[in-house]
Amino acid sequence: MQNQLPELEAQGLGVVAISFDSQDVLADFAERKGITFPLLSDKDSSAIAAFGILNTVAVDGLGPNADNPSVAADVERYVSVFGATEMLVGAPFPGTFIVDREGRVTSRFFEEESYRERNTAANIMLRLSMETNPVSSTRSETPHMTVTASQTNAEVSAGSRISLILDIELHPDIHVYAPGADELGYRVIALRMSDERFVRIEPTAHPASEIYHFEPLDERVPVYQQPFRLIQNVVVKASPEAIEALSNVDVITLGGQLDYQACDDSVCFSPVSVPVSWTLTVASLDRQRANQPAR
Repeated sequence: MQNQLPELEAQGLGVVAISFDSQDVLADFAERKGITFPLLSDKDSSAIAAFGILNTVAVDGLGPNADNPSVAADVERYVSVFGATEMLVGAPFPGTFIVDREGRVTSRFFEEESYRERNTAANIMLRLSMETNPVSSTRSETPHMTVTASQTNAEVSAGSRISLILDIELHPDIHVYAPGADELGYRVIALRMSDERFVRIEPTAHPASEIYHFEPLDERVPVYQQPFRLIQNVVVKASPEAIEALSNVDVITLGGQLDYQACDDSVCFSPVSVPVSWTLTVASLDRQRANQPAR
């Protein structure tokens, strides 16, 4: 949030973080991390409860059913891999609300896989179709298109959810196939990631397409003919084993290939695979709070 603060403010958004930590803990965190936006202490979790995000799993993990395998699994997933403790009672399910000037919630972003996972501010802005400044752009040229690879964030840590971006500009009179065209036997343009040691790969997001009428066969096929964008969401793994592995690296390079078959009005060309990659700098976790869920 701090890194994206100027962009958020340029969009007319203010930023406030609410936590059940004490004022002293928040003041220490803000000083160490250089946080300039307000950090509000909700010590009794009243605001957290009012927003409907009070995490009661810690209470279950301290109760009579603590040894139940499903309760233990929920504690590990939603509270802490180190188990439930009294100091975690009152914690929220971490997430982000977008609230308008009238106090109405217009969007919300929460993770279902683990309390350690977080959408970055830049990733949220992209998902809300806000103007952003993707970083680390590289360009590739093929006989059919220009491919520009970028990402929402240059720096990640365990649990970061970010977006890898491919902006594709087709050459004149060229089209490539969109999802749905595979049902007619055509090769849909697809990004295939090759390295999943440090990240979890989610399905690629394809934009809306248009229908191309191939008159000789009287076929109507979903295609892309105008500039379009593919978005690949990835989540940096946050298990204890992954955190230990990340502590030994400074940079992650994610590689993949963009597979497609381009056509014009008369001929389909041979399939092409374009290598693409993204480089991410790894930031260390706040070890003073590493055993507790971030707020």
